[in-house]
Amino acid sequence: MLAEIITIGDEILIGQIIDTNSAWMAQQLNAEGIHVKQVSSVADHPTDIIVALTLAAGRADIILITGGLGPTKDDVSKQAMATYFDCGFRRDPNVLAHVESIFRRYNRPMLEMNRQQADVLDKCEVLSNELGTAPGMWLTHKGKTYIIMPGVPFEMKHIMQERVLPRLRLFEGRLPMWHHTLLTGGIGESFLAKQIADIEAALPPHIHLAYLPKPGVVRLRLTAIGDNLDTLKRETQAIAAQFKERIDGHFIADEDTTLESVIKRIMNQKGLLLATAESCTGGNIARLITSLPGSSSMFEGGAVTYSNAMKIKLLDVKQQTLERHGAVSEETVREMALGAQANFKTDYAIAVSGIAGPDGGTPEKPVGLVWIAVAGKKGVIAREYQFGNDRLVNIERTSMAALFMLWQMLMAENPFKTS
Repeated sequence: MLAEIITIGDEILIGQIIDTNSAWMAQQLNAEGIHVKQVSSVADHPTDIIVALTLAAGRADIILITGGLGPTKDDVSKQAMATYFDCGFRRDPNVLAHVESIFRRYNRPMLEMNRQQADVLDKCEVLSNELGTAPGMWLTHKGKTYIIMPGVPFEMKHIMQERVLPRLRLFEGRLPMWHHTLLTGGIGESFLAKQIADIEAALPPHIHLAYLPKPGVVRLRLTAIGDNLDTLKRETQAIAAQFKERIDGHFIADEDTTLESVIKRIMNQKGLLLATAESCTGGNIARLITSLPGSSSMFEGGAVTYSNAMKIKLLDVKQQTLERHGAVSEETVREMALGAQANFKTDYAIAVSGIAGPDGGTPEKPVGLVWIAVAGKKGVIAREYQFGNDRLVNIERTSMAALFMLWQMLMAENPFKTS
């Protein structure tokens, strides 16, 4: 059974907001054995909406639409859909009573445009929306199911969970689907693909492998579709075991997670503390760590030491080290890591210094040159990296390379099962 998701709104197309609705809906549908064939975003224009609905009907059995159901003139979804479905409107008394109760609750005057929120498509079945004024609508048209919902995320999720998913579970033709994800690091997508090429080539037709790369890490996602969920789980687990054995030192976790989450788990289990000393990343490594709930249990703090003076003052880097080797050097990052470890009184510390760009490079130290050091229980390791000319990409790549070095040291000094 195939589904298509259509999000309506100029704000999505101009990048003013990010379409999080589609990702969430796709996750829910996949879990119910409904495969999402395509996701489309269209403008607040009747012709574009009608074209999108027409094309979707040729690809999918279920079409889910969000957005454009508000009371203002720029919300044109209902009018366009009335044209597409060749129907008129009716004012639903239950929806109207709900809208009126909301305005009474907040002691606000109710305009005619607010009453129009209760105007629903003649052919539809109303999907109640207790959290907002715009109801959802369910229609069957020419053998296809259309589910229309407001674009406000928490309202859409409420309607999906309470009204839509329970009905979709009754549909025939759904096939169990299972996703098994592994996290790898320190190896590029093409090198990874080459290393596991024979295993991938031997995959059965009902199991598909996807590569999901980000700077420093690659997720491998196995998607299996079949008749029995338990069988799919066993099959993907067996294939994942082959991947793990083949990639060995680049395998991080047998789950869909992040590198920083794995590091937090290891450090929490072992009772370890971390500090950071950042120059070219400007605190991004600390941001990645502290974005995790409960990170205070293993993260003591960090220093963003952009200037040489702050490297000396906060991290005890020697003046002569900076004069002799420069801020971007192995010697400096080693002292930065040891200084952070000592001053924050932690078990481990990460230090980075580099030339993020786009300017500031020299023939000897070009843009993209980065030194990373990690201090641990048994000393310090330092590595040189040469990234590109894009500042933001360099910051991201440096952050992930530093975390991967930390993960490697943690695994070497504190053997830990991450799956």
